[in-house]
Amino acid sequence: MSSIRQLNAWRHYQQMAWILRHEGISGAADRLREKAATALEPSMARRIVRDEDILRADLENPPQHLYAQPKGDETIWLNWLMTAPNAGSGGHTTIFRIIRHLEENGYRNRVYFYDARLTSIDGYVSALRNYYGFHGPVARFSGAMEDAHGVFATSWPTAYAAYSSNNAGKRFYFVQDFEPDFYPVSADRILAENTYHMGFHAITAGRWLKQKLMDEYAMEADAFDFGCDTQHYFNRSGPRNGIAFYARPGTARRGYEIGILALQLFAARRPDIEIHLYGEVVDTLPFPVVNHGLATPATLNDIYNACYAGLSLSLTNVSLVPLEMLASGCIPVLNDAPHNRMVIDNPHVHYAPATPQALSRSLEAIVGMSDFQPYSRAAAESQQGVRWEGAGEAVDQAIRRALSGGQGV
Repeated sequence: MSSIRQLNAWRHYQQMAWILRHEGISGAADRLREKAATALEPSMARRIVRDEDILRADLENPPQHLYAQPKGDETIWLNWLMTAPNAGSGGHTTIFRIIRHLEENGYRNRVYFYDARLTSIDGYVSALRNYYGFHGPVARFSGAMEDAHGVFATSWPTAYAAYSSNNAGKRFYFVQDFEPDFYPVSADRILAENTYHMGFHAITAGRWLKQKLMDEYAMEADAFDFGCDTQHYFNRSGPRNGIAFYARPGTARRGYEIGILALQLFAARRPDIEIHLYGEVVDTLPFPVVNHGLATPATLNDIYNACYAGLSLSLTNVSLVPLEMLASGCIPVLNDAPHNRMVIDNPHVHYAPATPQALSRSLEAIVGMSDFQPYSRAAAESQQGVRWEGAGEAVDQAIRRALSGGQGV
């Protein structure tokens, strides 16, 4: 994980170098003042998609992207447009799990980094090789790509680039969350939502996103079920005396404020139980916590095995956290919502209304279970058959079905 932290530092250095080179010291100072003044408000200056890519994306006059149906045992080539990875990026981890499965089944893949200000990709190429295990071609997207059978957008900014690029390849959209909900009512929200009108074939993380995109945007869509990394997450069946919280104050869709209020109630009623926070380092709180910050999978498994239960809130598509908790025998408590229940259908997941009181009571009930140990073992066993190979196979089949027609948009 230290290599990813170094990568982030290198990325910030690259961004500052770009600003100094193009705008000078005064420009850098202006940027810092602007960041301080607009940290709570999306703005044109901070948009993560280039204006020229938005202007080229005329939804009323869609481009014709030709693609060829693979013949016989012909190698299928895919181009993947993605943003450069941040530390602990679950989204990138899932993408490269799928890519690894496809390569094991005869596909070849290229990665194109899309970033409005990225000038050098050397550090990111190293991360792809050493951290994500990808050894195919990597390039910075500069307006064009090589022809391929399929082109994957992986986030809404990359969708604009995939839509406007004129290379051959059927357009796919690897959708892991409903990204318009990342924003308040704003230009960025509309720009993100517009990408669902680009005619791409969506392949979604879970059935909720598939149904939403089909029902609300008339998209063609397939879904894959989440896998679980049982190599890193497993139950040790030892003593437990804690609860865990996936704390992401910088990510609004993870419901941090509600979670902290629930933990405040829990701490007052059960001061004998340790509270473990991970995800981000959290400053002053009105109750004692063990603050882990960004944690490796090995550390997370240690945390989960020390805890009766874990609180994981998802206000949009559910994360992988509940499945990893289950595999470690830690019982997850989630906010009750259709997008969570549809994706994670497991009898050992505890759902509660998204109120501090209800969530706290659910945590207390798990801690107080008289038969916790056998319940915990059963939860872990429920994940033994949940493999990422199944997700990769579902994506493989969806791609081959979508390409079977050939010569389309």
